This record gives sequence, structure tokens and C-alpha cells, in this order.
Amino acid sequence: MAIEALVSFAVEGLGDKLIQEAKFLKGVSRQADRLHRDLRAMQCFLEEADKKQEEDSRVRNWVSDIREAVYNAEDIIDMFILNAQSLRRNFFLKCGFKKLINRYKVGKKIEALQLGLLDISNRREALGIKNIGEGRSRSAKNQMLQGLRRSSPHAEEHVVVGLEKEADELVNQLIGGDLRRRVISLVGMGGIGKTTLAKKVYNHRQVVECFPDCRAWAYVSLDCRPRDVYMKIIKQLVCKSTKDQQVLEMVEKLQEHELGDFLHEHLKEKRYLIILDDVWSCRDWNCLAKVSSNDPDCLGNVFPDGGNGSRLLLTTRDKDVALHADARSTPQEMQLLFKQKSWNLFCGKAFLDHVDADRYPPDLVQLGREMVDKCNGLPLAIVVLGGFLSRDMSHTEWRKVHDNINAYLAKEGFVLSAEQADQQSMKVTAEVYLNELINRNLIQVVRMSVNARVVECRVHDLMRELAIRKAKEQNFFRTHDIEDPLSSSTSNSSLFSSKCRRQSIYSDMERYASVEHNTPYLRSLLFFNLGHEICRFSQLDFIGKCFKVLRVLDLEGVKVESLPSIVGTLIHLRYLGLRHTGLKLLPLSIGNLRSLQTLDVNNLKQVPNVIWKIQNMRYLYMEGKKYDIPLKIDTLENLQVLSGITFKQWIQNNSSKLTCLGKLKLEGRYELVEGVEFWKSIAKLRVLKSLYLKASEESSFSSLAMDFCLYLSKLDIKGHMQKLSESFQFPPNLSQLTLDSCRLDCDPMPILEKLPKLLTLRLRAESYLGTEMHVSANGFPQLKVLQLFELSKVIKLNIENGAIPWLMQLHCQFSTRISGVDKLSNLVEVKIVIDSMIPSFSPFARFLSTYRSRKYHLYWDHSW
Repeated sequence: MAIEALVSFAVEGLGDKLIQEAKFLKGVSRQADRLHRDLRAMQCFLEEADKKQEEDSRVRNWVSDIREAVYNAEDIIDMFILNAQSLRRNFFLKCGFKKLINRYKVGKKIEALQLGLLDISNRREALGIKNIGEGRSRSAKNQMLQGLRRSSPHAEEHVVVGLEKEADELVNQLIGGDLRRRVISLVGMGGIGKTTLAKKVYNHRQVVECFPDCRAWAYVSLDCRPRDVYMKIIKQLVCKSTKDQQVLEMVEKLQEHELGDFLHEHLKEKRYLIILDDVWSCRDWNCLAKVSSNDPDCLGNVFPDGGNGSRLLLTTRDKDVALHADARSTPQEMQLLFKQKSWNLFCGKAFLDHVDADRYPPDLVQLGREMVDKCNGLPLAIVVLGGFLSRDMSHTEWRKVHDNINAYLAKEGFVLSAEQADQQSMKVTAEVYLNELINRNLIQVVRMSVNARVVECRVHDLMRELAIRKAKEQNFFRTHDIEDPLSSSTSNSSLFSSKCRRQSIYSDMERYASVEHNTPYLRSLLFFNLGHEICRFSQLDFIGKCFKVLRVLDLEGVKVESLPSIVGTLIHLRYLGLRHTGLKLLPLSIGNLRSLQTLDVNNLKQVPNVIWKIQNMRYLYMEGKKYDIPLKIDTLENLQVLSGITFKQWIQNNSSKLTCLGKLKLEGRYELVEGVEFWKSIAKLRVLKSLYLKASEESSFSSLAMDFCLYLSKLDIKGHMQKLSESFQFPPNLSQLTLDSCRLDCDPMPILEKLPKLLTLRLRAESYLGTEMHVSANGFPQLKVLQLFELSKVIKLNIENGAIPWLMQLHCQFSTRISGVDKLSNLVEVKIVIDSMIPSFSPFARFLSTYRSRKYHLYWDHSW
């Protein structure tokens, strides 16, 4: 599957590029489109070939040829766009002539590549590689959904909601009525519950008694194969003993039409019930029943009418199929679930029992109800959603799915997938894949955040070696370590294969820059652990000269004096990492990086006012700037994360244009902006979920009127606050709040405990200067995590009975005495920070007894 995934990703990326870069591909667009179609056609064979390549070197070479063809196609298109971009800036007649030559050369390269693909296709048949997509056009997503829907009558659902009336009506149709053979149909959209209802009646006591010896179930699907369907039915009706195995061996040798005749003979004297699940078209029914196209009233030659009350039950999405199969029977049309029945079904899957909302955290109940509403009563969508969420009952996971529910349902195949192209969906999908690798123990978690998100991870040495070996075999990725010699002969020989796509470098920059670079189509270049030597300006020129189609450049940790302007010629660059490089200035040419999506840099003196040109920018990190000069960013309509801009720079931009901004970090002198105006600018950000405000040491926050921010769920405030805002001035949907270095004189708990949706509260680093805090009864109705760190003067926290009913994690200092802990019935983790040597054992023992009398985890964090 690795090759299939790799090639599929590359082919899809190529298709996206043909759309996005259409203006540069004039003159060769038809050839490029045809090349893309040819490559997509080759994908149909890769799953079959992937299974065979480990045992057959010929197949392995064939797969390698496809991979190289995809790489070559990428290279041709990328280089053509690069040349076209450079020629667009010059309007002389000579440049027009160069454009024609460029197009001619690219056209010839595409033609040669297509001839190579034809040869690859011809060799496929000799290798016995079948087209796994033959006769069906199904994406991996649809295959997954068909796997979910693939039915068996023995796998009856334990959680069935709202089908009692429908089941009774269907049972009456199956066991009652006239004695002619009837075809009864369940009609409705995919996932609406047709198969679930069919299972329910198939196993119903009255139906079993009515058809005691002749019941069968066959799953048909979009890929209708009559022979397979007949064999499924015959195995259930005929082959039930050892003696029958001889019959089965004989039957398996029959052709499709012979199987149909055999089944007809077996059924003609019996009263039978046969379920045909998921019939897609009238043509499929004709093929299965062997109905003559010249006589639509013919009953067919497979399922006979013995006048004994035999029945066929079809499930289908198409009402025409139902009427075509039996015009005298009225199809039973399935309906979507009403709101309460949808909720009951979800609870049975997500909470593993039926609805008792009071037993579950109110935040999960609220999120769950909102997500169920998005499913619009479609049972399969509700079941899959509930099953997925049941694996992780944390608020973080539920919130993540909730905030991206359309993308999630699109990924699962329940809604049109237009949203999937959105970068936010890609981010969510990447996180899902990471968690899947963790669940399979291929990746190990090193550190998680308090809200259960993976912060740091690693792989085992053996897994790393295997991944590196496989990546090297496929020219996907190669590493170079300073411990290995650069070459077997001279120091300036080529370091990597010319076909290598990605490199990670563990040697010093000067040494790497000095070798011959024969990888013109390199896409990713990453540097690690390069020591403290400062790279000269000229040492970085080779990157722009040698790797012109680079997409990822990560120089984090490389000590750099300045960045050469040639970097601005890397028009395919999507990621530029410059954190911890010591870089103070960026060249103006960085505004030419038209494809750049992520810029990560810190501690610059200033940022050149050209960032506004990079309209594909999605993630912009630039903390620690020294000078507060104007910076235009309101043209970046795709921006999702903005970190490090100052309050003054922010207020000079029109925030209403930043329609995708979901995470914002501002720093500097807050008093330089007018408070109401500032918060109105924040309120214009319709998808903003996370806001971090950091005031400089000489600055302070006045009262913050944040109630305009209806969508804000996470708020971090660092810096002196003159006064804590009243509870009604906080964002109404706030779920996470961190106060750091705020130096408040009054106990913040009486205000904060009134925030109705707060789940996580962190008070850090002298955010409160008093000695006692008090939480009243009914305070913090949904809080799950409470952290109190570096509050050196706080010696007592009093929690009244009935307060913080859902608290699960409590982190505090040893010096803080907490009363009321024994009343926190949901508490599962207590973490105590010991910041000095304990003066005597007696108080420590009493402290231990307070916490260890309960069944929860107790952790100690020593800072001495």
C-alpha cells in the first residue's frame, strides 16, 4: 500500500497543480491534462502490484517504473512553470521566442513520457497484474464505506433505533399476502438503515418460522458479479453437510449461466426467502434474475414462482429498481431519523449505552447534540461518528471533530467533499493519521498536552532504520550523517542519487555546501544538529542555484548571518523554517515566494513589509521582533495562524479580510491601541478559536471587553492586568483560559467560576498575589482541569461542597493547602509540585494521607 499511497498522492498533487497553474501552462495544457489522465489510469493497477512486488522482482521493477514516471511528470511541469514565471517578467521579442522553444521542449518531453507509459502498460499484462478498478469506479473512501455496509445476516446490530413500526410492516409483507412470488423492496439513500432493517426482519422469529429451511442472504453492491452472488446463495441453501461439500466442489466448476440454472432447479419446489442487499441498477437486477431485456414482464430464469409464497427482499437506493423488479409491489421507502431518535442512536454508540444525559459531562453532551444535528438523521453517519468518538472521550478530541464536522463527514464519505480541499481539513486529516500510527504502535508518544493532544513523539530505532531503508529504495528520502564519509573517494563528489527527492543533513553546512549537488529536482531539504559555526552569506547561495524546484527548506538551528536574495527565486517553496538561526533581517525578495504557505522565524529586528504579497500564506510565525514598524497582512485571505505581530501592527490592518484566521498571537505594548476598537477588530474574525495576548514588561492590560468574541474558545493572557474583567465580559464560549504573570490583587475565583463553559483553567507565575482562593458551591460547573503553578503566596484553596463537579485533573504546589478535595468525585489525577526541600516529614505525611485516601493517580514533580 505504500507505493500506491505515494503515487496517488503525487498524481493528485499534479492534478491540483494543473488547475492552480493554468495560466503558466498555456500551450501545453492539453498535453499535460492527457498525461495526468494516463497516470491516473495506471493507479488502478498499483494495489495488485504492491502485493506482488516483494516476491517478484519483475513486478518490483514495473512499480518502480511507474513511480519514476510520476516523478518525471512532476519535474517536467514544475520546471516549465519555473521557466514560464521567469520569462513573464520580460516582454522583449527574444523572450517570446524563448517561450515558444520552452513549450516545444516540454511538449516533446511529455510525448516521450507518454510513450514510456504505453510501454509500462503493455508489460503489465505479461506480469499478470489485474486492474483492481475494472468494472467499478471506486475511490479508497468508497471502498471503506462499502466495507462498512458489506452485510451479513448474522451480524445484527445491537443498537437499533426507530425501526419497530417499519419492521412489523415488512414482516407482514414477507409472511402474508398472496402466494405468488413477490419482490419486496426497501428504498432509501445510502446509510439510511436499509440493511439494518433487513437484518432485523431476516432474523425475526416469525420470518424464521415461515421460511425454516430456505433462507439466504447475498450482498450485491455497485460491483455486481452474478456468479459470486449465486455462489453465496448456494452455499447457504445447499452445502450444509460433509456430503454437500462434494456438491460444492462440483458447483464451483460451473459457469455463471449454469449456476443460475442450478439455483433455479434447487428453488423451484421450495418456499424461499432471499435477501439481495444493495442492488444498484435495473441492469444488475436483470443480470441476477436473468430477465430478458425483450420481455420486461418476465420473472426471470433464476428465482422461480412456485405459487407457494416465496419472497425476495431487495435493498436499493433507486426506486426504479424496485418498480422494475416487481411493479405490483409497493416499495417501502426509508425515512431519516427524527432528532430524538438520532440522539438515542448516537448515545448507544458513543457512550456505549442508551440515553441518560445526566451521567455524562455536559460539555460532551452539548458537542454531541450539535454533531448529531449535522448528520441530518442519517443513521450510518451517526453510527460511524459515535463509534469514532467512543474511542476517545476527551473534550479535545470531541471539539476537534465538532469544529471540523463537515470535513470529517466528507472524509467518511457522507457529504460532498468540497471542504476536503480546504487546508484546515488537511490538517485535521493529518492529525487523524498521526493518531492512527500511534494506535498501531508505529509511533511512540513522548509528551502530551493537558488537553490530550500529542506535543512530541518519536519512533523506535528499528522502525526508523526500516523507514529509512524503504525510503532510500524508493528515492523518497535520504539522510546524511556527519559520522559517515561524504564519498568513497573525493570530498567534492556527488552526495546523493540524482533521483533523490528529499534529504536530511546531519553534517555541518560548510561541508555539505562544498560537495557536488546532482539532485536538481530535490523537493525537501532539512538540516539537523549542525553545531554553532556561523554560515557565511555565500554558503547559502547553492540552495537557490542547485535546487530550483524546492518545496520545503528547514534551516532551523543553522547559524546564519543573512539570507541571500536568491532564495526569492524558489517559487515552488511552500515551507521555510528559519527558527533559532540568529537571522536578523529577511531579504525583500521573500515577497516573490508565491507558493509559500508556512514561514517560521523568530527574533528578527524587523520583518520587511512584503509579506502581503504571499497570498498563499497559511501559517506565519515571527515572534520576538525588535522594531514595531508597519506590517501589512490583511491581503492574506488564506491565513490560518498568525503569531508574533504587535498590537499596533494589528490595529493598522483590516481584520475583516482575514476570513480563515483561527489562531492569533499578539505581543507588545497594549496601551498603544484603543481597547474597544481593538476588541471589535478581534470580533470580526469569524473563525478565531485561539487568542494569545502578551504584554511587554513595561506595559499592562486594562479591562478587557471580550464578550464580542462569540467564537473564541481558548484565551491566554500574559502580562500585568490592572483588573480582571467581569464574568459577562469574557467570551461566552470560552473553554480554556490561561492567566500568566497578571499580578492580580483580588481572588480571581469568584469571577472565573461563573464562566459556564470553562473546561481548563491555568493560573501561572504570580498571576495572583493573594494568599487564599475560594470556590463557592456550584462554581465551575464544567471545569475538568485546574492548574495552579508558581503562585508563591497562595497557601490555601477552599473548595465548597458542590463546586467543580467534573474536575478530573488537579495540578498544584505542595505549599498550597486544599480543602474539599474529598468531595471531588470525578478526580482521577493529582500532580503536586514540590519546589523546595520538605522541612519535616510529619506535615508531608498528613499531606499524603489527604490525597491517597482516594483512588486516583498521584504524581510528584521535584524542582530541587
